[in-house]
Amino acid sequence: MAGEFGNPEIVEEEVDILIIGGGMGACGAAYEIGPWLDQAKKQGFDLKVKLVDKAAMDRSGAVAQGLSAINTYLGDNDPADYARMVSNDLMGITRDDLAYDLGRHVDDSVHLFEEWGLPIWKQPGDEGKNLVDGGKPVRSGKWQIMINGESYKWIVAEAAKKALGTDRIQERVFIVKLVNDKNDKNRIAGAIGFSVREHKVYVYKFKACLLVAGGCVNIFRPRSVGEGTGRAWYPVWNAGSTYAMAAEAGAELTMMENRFVPARFKDGYGPVGAWFLLFKAKATNAFGEVYMDTNKELLNDYPPYGQAAVPASCLRNHLMMKEMREGRGPIYMDTVTALGKLAETMTPKEIKHLEAEAWEDFLDMCIGQAGVWAGENIEPEKKNSELMPTEPYLLGSHSGCCGIWVSGPTDLGAPTSEDHADAGKIPSHLPSGWSWGYRSMTTVKGLFTAADGVGASGHKFSSGSHAEGRLAAKAMVKFCMDNKDHKPELADSVADLVDAIYRPVRNFIENKDYSTAIDVNPHYITPKMLQFRLQKIMDEYVAGVSTMYQTNAKMMEVAEMKLEMLKEDALKMRAKDLHELLRAWENYHRILTAEAHMKHIQFREESRYPGFYYRMDYNFVDEKNWKCFVNSVYDKESKTWNCFKRAHVDVVDKAKLFK
Repeated sequence: MAGEFGNPEIVEEEVDILIIGGGMGACGAAYEIGPWLDQAKKQGFDLKVKLVDKAAMDRSGAVAQGLSAINTYLGDNDPADYARMVSNDLMGITRDDLAYDLGRHVDDSVHLFEEWGLPIWKQPGDEGKNLVDGGKPVRSGKWQIMINGESYKWIVAEAAKKALGTDRIQERVFIVKLVNDKNDKNRIAGAIGFSVREHKVYVYKFKACLLVAGGCVNIFRPRSVGEGTGRAWYPVWNAGSTYAMAAEAGAELTMMENRFVPARFKDGYGPVGAWFLLFKAKATNAFGEVYMDTNKELLNDYPPYGQAAVPASCLRNHLMMKEMREGRGPIYMDTVTALGKLAETMTPKEIKHLEAEAWEDFLDMCIGQAGVWAGENIEPEKKNSELMPTEPYLLGSHSGCCGIWVSGPTDLGAPTSEDHADAGKIPSHLPSGWSWGYRSMTTVKGLFTAADGVGASGHKFSSGSHAEGRLAAKAMVKFCMDNKDHKPELADSVADLVDAIYRPVRNFIENKDYSTAIDVNPHYITPKMLQFRLQKIMDEYVAGVSTMYQTNAKMMEVAEMKLEMLKEDALKMRAKDLHELLRAWENYHRILTAEAHMKHIQFREESRYPGFYYRMDYNFVDEKNWKCFVNSVYDKESKTWNCFKRAHVDVVDKAKLFK
């Protein structure tokens, strides 16, 4: 029986490997780990594994609503070219070893998706022929392939659950704290969380852990307000838990200044990729001018990235924002011209099918945008739709690269023979500090991550996140085998951990009768109101939408002061039920993630990502002084951040990008 709200039942469990999360990275690990466990068993290692998800795997993560494309499928493309693309889109600062390694593995996950039943569009004549058998996909770009993906996550989750076994999966449990090892503060030993359905606290001890709880949404005030509050481009349940828990455990973070500000269909946050790449639509200002053409000279301010065949995502935003600042908005997606041009060579039946595909792009992955179109009487073949840059998001799997510093592939870091398959494409020796024996392990022993968690390597998307989870699973089994005699001991007592987790509950129970209105009380603050405060601080001082993504050192000094006060007040958050306890802990994670983001922008004295944010006191890209990784380590005892530079090295030649 579960305990009472203020006195939860405590469930303790010891495993060898804990997977935290239920998105594509977690599903990849859950699917992959079985064969490696079997191998370990043959060698005398009977390893226990558990996956814990705060929601349910069928609809967890960024793919929950579905997708209309798989954005990373190499096919005949070279993994080295993929690493070049990733680097260019992120303004030159990425880990080539991580991107290259992903590029050479990602297609295998896509082939599995199709085997499991995911419909992938094929070229005429190749219908019914699988990719693995030579079927040619319909590409919407060099790296993207089109799918019918409204059930994408269900398909991938089903395979993961079948492979791992439902007895090894615990849903509706929110892990909120990692616990270091009593005998080694740079080793992870456990994790603690609570059920969002029952009055139970779960304590896990383990040798290794995969932290894949997604990126971070809703630390900035969203553009959607009122009844639209909570409408966002990335999944709203991504609360920065990956970054915050890793930071508190002592893991080295990297590139936390990076953020993604996608240009999306206004109000519904609908995707634009298929419109730009498949339908060949162009974005214009209010007067029908294609700003990528009229503002092209602005790209010359950012060599060499502005000279690339495909300008970086942030630079495309930069050109759009010039139109908005100078009064030539709104910005539109010219759907009318695009569909009209495609229809010139089509039969009426084919035109009808084309219009259906235009709607299906939203129905596959962002149904709310279809609702906006219907509600505003928009037929895309007759009326153009507004575009708008969104509020910022922190992530490492899409067009962003913030996250955790991890160990790269071991085979690329060792000498290779002349006949090695990768010889000549990537150097045989990686820079010092890039690989320490276990792919995807952080600087904390036993703590692994994947997908949004892995920093300095974006453009993994759904397929890459799955593949990265698989890479981490293999490495975790090896780590456990290499550390077979290690006995994890928690550095903190279970009683103290439970006490910390249930502070918001005590705040409510002890003070709820002080006032007659339950939400107005001088002794506590509701999680919702605290989140509004966080969003206001970040929006107004750390380059949110209200300042057109602009900040400076003085503004961040104010943010620093206000975040310190917010952290003090966060200790007074209340939880009147389990749902509010969930919201309270999401806020703790968001505050720490927001602080990391601010500290990194403060430390990096340049505007590395114009169009995503501008430091107006250093409004330029400084290749001489700042073409480097900005990394940080958080000290949870003193609650201070130490930011520092790590040298950047191009290990894949980038010259061909700019020819």
